[in-house]
This record gives sequence, structure tokens and C-alpha cells, in this order.
Amino acid sequence: MTNLAQHSTYTLSRSVHGTASTLLLTCALAMLIAAPAQAQIFSVVHSFSGGGGGNDPTGSLIMDAGGNLYGTAYSITYKLSGRGDGWTLTPLRTYNGGPDGENPWGGVVFGPDGALYGTTWLGGFGATNCAGGCGIVFKLTPDANAPRSVLTPWNETVVYPFQGYPNDGQNPAFGSLVFDASGAAYGTAEFGGPGNSGTVYKLTPSAGGWTESVLYAFNGPDGALPSYSLVFDGAGNIYGTTEEGGTNEWGTAFELTPLRGGWVETILHNFLGPEDGQFPSGFIRDGAGNLYGTTQGAGHLDGGNVFEMTYSDGTWNFNVLYNFNGGDDAGPSALLTMDAAGNIYGTTLGGGRYGWGSVFELSPSGSSWNFTDIYDFTDGADGGWPRSQLVLDSSGSIYGTASVGGDFSGCRDGCGTVWKITR
Repeated sequence: MTNLAQHSTYTLSRSVHGTASTLLLTCALAMLIAAPAQAQIFSVVHSFSGGGGGNDPTGSLIMDAGGNLYGTAYSITYKLSGRGDGWTLTPLRTYNGGPDGENPWGGVVFGPDGALYGTTWLGGFGATNCAGGCGIVFKLTPDANAPRSVLTPWNETVVYPFQGYPNDGQNPAFGSLVFDASGAAYGTAEFGGPGNSGTVYKLTPSAGGWTESVLYAFNGPDGALPSYSLVFDGAGNIYGTTEEGGTNEWGTAFELTPLRGGWVETILHNFLGPEDGQFPSGFIRDGAGNLYGTTQGAGHLDGGNVFEMTYSDGTWNFNVLYNFNGGDDAGPSALLTMDAAGNIYGTTLGGGRYGWGSVFELSPSGSSWNFTDIYDFTDGADGGWPRSQLVLDSSGSIYGTASVGGDFSGCRDGCGTVWKITR
């Protein structure tokens, strides 16, 4: 475990510190002190081993009422159970391609029935326009008749196999599913549709199965590559982002409104690149209806940003809360997380003190926000390149994943880690 002596705080007007040499070792972390704010401990919950043990964990984590973690890596869906100072990983499902899917990048969520639901980038059956399959939506449930064992896999049901261009979406990427009050599931597919620019889809439970419908298909000028999760408001409107497309080809923020049995898209913001960022990574929504998101690059300091969208007098207003200093792939590329006090938590894929990403907090302070650099990854045993949404437990500890680093014996760049910051 590493004492977070690297913890440092900056006001909104300051940029995040520049990248230092990536040759610095993990042991140097405890020697670098920059305005320590409070005692925090970084620990590795699990190091992936590659192959059947999983690698490249990019999907978002979730936590159940017992404090167990669930997530996805390149070839598995897994459960992590904490027992004292140790954690046990249970592979719930291993993906080898074919009808049951491959590459579950988007993480899993609990559905209304208590089962785990997720997506895979590839695999499936019946599609003729996707090499390796167009991806699937799946459901995982434990086998009630199987003996209790950490090696007992869960049962998988293919909820829906995507058919791809031109009539259906394909390749659901980093977005987790979202369920409405009726039990219907909503998500995004990065490609497919008539313009092959991605779709927003709905899966409706029907007669023991599921019926898929494409709510909206993007064509480029109205957005392209909707790769992340959606959010709803109280009226049933859907909000999301596209990584590309729009007026400037740097992505859009959009709203889908139900109208006469269909859906109408409204572009809330076209990203401009150097002025306000590029490649947005989805929204979260607070209790007042404000939307918060990130861009992966560009912006005033070329490292992406955190932004807010607020609704007033019939108009959505865009405001940058913090600009990151970096360059290509230095900025945040995951959904944000907000606690009950309104503090925002996130990660940057690159950048930070060592160039391998960071964990940060933005805290509201009057009309501005205070930025805190919580942790900087070294690409050593701690991991590097974090790109999953963070999870907070009831004590305020932070959990997340790093897509590389950790155990290098099974993967050239390291197989990735699940980590915890105790606060």
C-alpha cells in the first residue's frame, strides 16, 4: 500500500501539474510531498493475470449492498469479494468469441430482476455485416443447482445479438445499460445504422424474451460514435454524447425526446476542439438536472476538460469547470462520479505526474470549483491508463480500474489492476 503523499490541491484557475519522467519508480511516491490534505491510502485490490484470468479492465465497476465489486475485463466478467485485508476474484463468465460474445468492454449493471446485464463489442450470431459478430447484450445469473464454488461459472443468456449496418446498431463499446421503471433497457452502439455512425437502442421485455428497437440512428452531422452510457430525466428524455460528428467533427452533446411514438434529437452542444474540448465521454446528472461530462482532448490546455451543462430559460448552457494540461490521450475518458455532497470524481487516461493517468476530485466552492489531484499512476504494480467510472463506498473510499500495469508476467504492458483509495 502507498501513502498518498502525492495528494495536492489547486484552485480552478490553476492547471494540473505537468507530466514528469515515466522512469520514476513506484517507491518514489512516498517521497514526493505536495501540500498533503488528508491521510489517504492507495492499495491494489487485484492484479489481473491475462488469459482466463482477464486483462485490460475498461468497463465500469459496480458494488452490491455487501460491498462486493463486479466488472469486466478483456475476456471475463468477474466478481471481487472482500474479506478483511484480502479480496477473492470469481470469474463469472469467460468469453471466447462466437455466439456468446467477445470483449465485454462496457461493464455490467444489475437489472430490475437482480441479474447482471452487459454488452460485448464482438460476437453474436445471425449478422452478415460484421467480421466476428456485431456484439451482443447478455444476462448473467448464478446456477441455482451448481455447488458453491468460486470456480462455478454463471449462466449466460444472449438477450440480443446486434445485426449491424444498415438497419441495426453494432459494436456496443464503453457504455453500460440503463433501465427504466418498466424494466426496459437502453444503450448505445458505436457503429451501425443507415449512416454507420451508431445508434441509441431500447430492449423491451416481451413474452419471456426481448424486443429491440432503434430509437435513433446517427448520420454524422447530427453526431457519430455514441460510445458511452445514457442518462434520463424525470420526463423520460434521454441525454448522451457522441465522440465524433457534429458541426466540427469533434463530437456532440444530444437530447432525445419522445414524440408521437418516435424520438426527436436535439443537439445541445457541438464541440469546437481548441475552445471547449473534443471527444466527449458521456454524462452524469445531479438532482437539479444539471449534466456533467468530460472531453478526452483539446480544450484550452490541450488535455481535455470537465464541463457542466445547465438548463435556463429554454436553453442549455455550456461551462468548462476545469481544463487539463496534456496532449493526445492525456485527458479523462470515462464517466464521472458524484457524491452526496456534490463533489465530482474522475480519472485521466494519461497525464498526471508520471504520464500514466490520475484520479482527481472537483469540489464546489461558491461559484467556482477546487481541483484536487488525488493519485498519479506509475505503470508499475499500481497500474496505468485508468478509463473506467469510479465507485464510492459508504465510507467514501474510491474504487476503480487501471487498464495496464500490475502483473507483467502474462501481458506485455501489464494486465491491469483493480485498486482502492481509502480516505
